[in-house]
Amino acid sequence: MLFSALLVLGGAYAVRYGLLENGVLPRDCSLPEAQGGLCVFKTVLVQSFVHQRMGWFSLACGVLAFVLGGRRFAWAGWLSGLAGLVFYSYDPAAVGALLSLLVLARPRQGREEGRKGEGEAGGQPGDGLGVRRLG
Repeated sequence: MLFSALLVLGGAYAVRYGLLENGVLPRDCSLPEAQGGLCVFKTVLVQSFVHQRMGWFSLACGVLAFVLGGRRFAWAGWLSGLAGLVFYSYDPAAVGALLSLLVLARPRQGREEGRKGEGEAGGQPGDGLGVRRLG
């Protein structure tokens, strides 16, 4: 999870500071001679954060992951939330990334040993937490 997060953050910072703010992409794409692949890339990139689309995507994925418990939605929300924080979509991206991170930090259901009796009658509230009894 850490490697993926660092990879996305590194890529987002490289695009923001290395391409967009450094002037590598064309400045004015409305000119007829400036039309091309770099202008299309710049237009899509700028439109992804002008209306905070990346942040709203992260928030939607985070809410879906939190409600449904889907780890795929959580990964999409976490990684797009990190990119959204770099690309000026602070508010929705932060909430989406945190909701997704809550799902990713939760242990997977049914894959750990020792979770078989959880939720049955007679269990103590702290049994699943791994806390020993004091007395």
